[in-house]
Amino acid sequence: MKTLDLPERITIHDTTVREGFQREERLIPTDAKLWVVRQLVKAGFKKIEVTNFANPSRLPQFADAEELLKQIRTHRALIPLLADVEISAVTINQKAVDRALAAHRQGAGPDRILLVISVSDAYQQANTGMTIHEYWKMAENCLQAAKSSGIRVCGVINGIWGCPKSGRTDMQKAVDFTRRWLEMGADEIEHADHDGSATPDRIYAYFSAILDAIPDPETHMAHFHSTRGWGMANVLSAMQAGITHFESTLGGIGGQPANFVDGVPVAGTGDYYHKDPGLSGLVSTEDLAVMLDEMTIGTGLDLDTVISTGGMVERIVGRRLRSECLHSGRIVKKESALQDRF
Repeated sequence: MKTLDLPERITIHDTTVREGFQREERLIPTDAKLWVVRQLVKAGFKKIEVTNFANPSRLPQFADAEELLKQIRTHRALIPLLADVEISAVTINQKAVDRALAAHRQGAGPDRILLVISVSDAYQQANTGMTIHEYWKMAENCLQAAKSSGIRVCGVINGIWGCPKSGRTDMQKAVDFTRRWLEMGADEIEHADHDGSATPDRIYAYFSAILDAIPDPETHMAHFHSTRGWGMANVLSAMQAGITHFESTLGGIGGQPANFVDGVPVAGTGDYYHKDPGLSGLVSTEDLAVMLDEMTIGTGLDLDTVISTGGMVERIVGRRLRSECLHSGRIVKKESALQDRF
């Protein structure tokens, strides 16, 4: 009987409060974000991405970045639980890194920041206002400043499998970018399919090449959007290649930052590049956690808390979300002498 060659344990990094809420066209209250963080910690997540130090005029959803981090660091119920939890924030440019460093000096900053580069020149320009060459130069200075302050740095690469502006991209370029991030001193790499254009065959080819080049699975994290419904298939393909770290959101929310918030048009990152931006979010945390549990792959998570938190996130954003397990529930567990038979 043949079986899949899969890891025994997977680490799920939840980014509901950052990536998930950035797509919402209504402001999410800071207290709601804090509640979700508390529940994620309670559920057993050790890697949680909570905010973005972006310009609030472009991404007003994160105007409370410093305040949220301060509340996370000073919440009595959270303080004793955060010792082994890594809190992360996106820092897209120099000003964002400076804000994160200032918060860190005040004792209310992130443990880890993310710097983001694209293999697509068109997307890099649209997302950061810089060319790829300009971004590398800036990122090197920012990375060293963060590391000197004791903050871990994740180098993000997006557009690996395709770009919504210019189509299919060169995967080898992303392998080269991975090496460059690590040579600069990044602690780990996030490999992102930010527009849901990756297919399982290309996922397997890419991560096989990555792990041949840099064979430590702890260095790599996969970030898959399920825009076209391929997210979970891509997770399985990446696991077969040897990837053990995945990013996801409760309810499968997230995607391109909203350009219309609380009734006011804002810059965001420009016009939406998908016909239905409400269907451009990540792989669902609930579905991923339940699937791995059924495959007897460890996650260290309390699934009932994961699912109940997803239900409350659905109420926070005010619409039905894309998680299947949120609505169908877990598979009933019964003691039985019967074993799977083939």
